[in-house]
Amino acid sequence: MTVKRLICVSSAGSAHARACHGELPGWDVCVVDSLAAARKVLAQQHYGVGLLLDRSDDSSDGAGDAEIERFLRQHHSMRWVGVFDAPRIDQPALRELIAAHLFDFHTRPVDTLRLQHSLGHAHGMATLAKAVPPYKRMARAGHIDGNSPAIVRLRAHIDKIAAVDAPVLISGESGSGKELAAQEIHLRSQRAGGPFIAINCAAVAPALIHSELFGHERGAFTGASRDKQGLLEAASGGSIFLDEIGDLPLDLQASLLRFLQERVIYRVGGTRTIAVDARVIAATHVNLPQAVAEGRFREDLYYRLSVFPIRVPPLRERKEDLPVLTDLIFNKYAAERSPQLKGVSREALQAMARYDWPGNVRELVNRVRRAMVLAEHRLIMPEDLDLPGAGPIVPMAEGLGSSRLSAERSAIFDSLTRSGNNISQAARDLGVSRMTLYRLMAKHSIST
Repeated sequence: MTVKRLICVSSAGSAHARACHGELPGWDVCVVDSLAAARKVLAQQHYGVGLLLDRSDDSSDGAGDAEIERFLRQHHSMRWVGVFDAPRIDQPALRELIAAHLFDFHTRPVDTLRLQHSLGHAHGMATLAKAVPPYKRMARAGHIDGNSPAIVRLRAHIDKIAAVDAPVLISGESGSGKELAAQEIHLRSQRAGGPFIAINCAAVAPALIHSELFGHERGAFTGASRDKQGLLEAASGGSIFLDEIGDLPLDLQASLLRFLQERVIYRVGGTRTIAVDARVIAATHVNLPQAVAEGRFREDLYYRLSVFPIRVPPLRERKEDLPVLTDLIFNKYAAERSPQLKGVSREALQAMARYDWPGNVRELVNRVRRAMVLAEHRLIMPEDLDLPGAGPIVPMAEGLGSSRLSAERSAIFDSLTRSGNNISQAARDLGVSRMTLYRLMAKHSIST
């Protein structure tokens, strides 16, 4: 049987909190007496449901409500139920706070039976939405988020490559996550305790990139008033990530090749060799073999770099990961969202799955962040994402009941997607029986 866990945040005094504890049999209740204490607890443990006991006076000047709103916005993924004195409900600021952030609310004197029903309903909805949000599970698993076959293969390749101290060449479209793959290789290698230095070769002027990479001696050129360590030296003991290596000038390609062969460098204007122990991880979105054939990239450097070539798949090849990635983005930028926004609709996820994402994950981040600010409903709809081919605007019914149904439908759809339509796995993820899941699927007209 699933343990029903509840955090009770009381600014109404410890007597109210103790009374609340005694009136909620069957719940594992953690009682804290301030928002600051609640933040500490929630930073260490996950709770799907929270009970907010407001202070028992009605003389608020609004400052307390502002602090409560900041707290609820920070912990928006939980289902919160509030208890207030009846006169407080007449305050406009509190009414807005309740409408935007609370699952349900009660006024004193509290009807214990109704409170138990509210918390039970909140617990059920929290269970449907997963005890641990997908973005938190993936954040613990590593930097590369997703469970699609393409990403599973990529992580398996990275696990093998990371253990071998040799150059890596990462290919992939712009915005697909090549730097994240490079960071993952570094973090899983024996060099994880050393620095990870990144430079975009296309973003530095050709006249400066030699000095940036190799450093320079004092007096090497006008303005060189002191010795400067280059990025390769700074990465010694760790890894250096050379993004867009295909844009590296030919003369600098020769210097990089010499470093890969001899593990030493010369600073600009210098005459002494400097030993550097840095692993080179390079990335490109261009076709390097074609660049070699056209004389734009050295063939010997290409073979030196591509000891371990890997490819980061574009987003269109891993659309199964869209729900997880969207949830991660939504939670990362939660502070930017409009107050009434609670999540992403099933219709929006379906529209996203029909789109090919030429800008890859970078485009996904931009569209979701923009939708979070501009959305006017309680859930992000297809039109909020402004996706080509998203279809006409579908009116959304207003009201809490409609939002709850949408959230339930979205949670079921996401679980089925993540499990590959495996009913048993999806039911376990949702914390319900197979028969209950079948019943919910019929209710929402969801088929596998």
